[in-house]
Amino acid sequence: MRLVVGRIGRAHGIRGDVAVDVRTDEPQERFAPGARLLTDPESAGPLVVASSRTHSGRLLVRFEGVGDRTAAEGLRGTVLQVDSAVLEPLEDPDEFRDHELIGLRAVTVGGRDVGVVSDVLHNAQDLLVVDTGGGGEALVPFVREIVPEVDTAAGTLTVDAPPGLLDPEAAEEAVAEGPESSGRSESAGGPSGGAEGAEGAARAEGGD
Repeated sequence: MRLVVGRIGRAHGIRGDVAVDVRTDEPQERFAPGARLLTDPESAGPLVVASSRTHSGRLLVRFEGVGDRTAAEGLRGTVLQVDSAVLEPLEDPDEFRDHELIGLRAVTVGGRDVGVVSDVLHNAQDLLVVDTGGGGEALVPFVREIVPEVDTAAGTLTVDAPPGLLDPEAAEEAVAEGPESSGRSESAGGPSGGAEGAEGAARAEGGD
């Protein structure tokens, strides 16, 4: 599966540097010199990082073979991706990349089927979007108190939801009033050759 790690913005200067809208918590690794990135559209790549630096809060990257502003502008809008198969496992057992969560079946602690995780939102807190069927969905805060167990091998996660959380109307309240996440937070998605997703979400301890 391809995971989105960035999107190329405008050219910077005259030597081929481009600004990158970062979609990963690990930019130092993903955009290290020598890193090979897949692209959407595929005709733009693959691209190999020649150098990267931070300037005025933005990540500036120069790719091998891109030596002037004209070539850099030609890459504008290109989505940068990595293959999930080449990623190192996360050390923290409470951290999961989005693609590991999407597709898991959510069940309650009593064994009742809730639905399937269809997306992960990264706002003030990480939220699991659960497709409950019939066009409905529930937004579940990805915190230990509410999601006590994630079993990627079995393809399930357990939801210990407070009353009303799994109702559609309560889902909207979860966005505004749920406990804040203190873990990894990345913006999701973008085109990725048939699969979408940024890199990760963390199951944090709940706040007050």
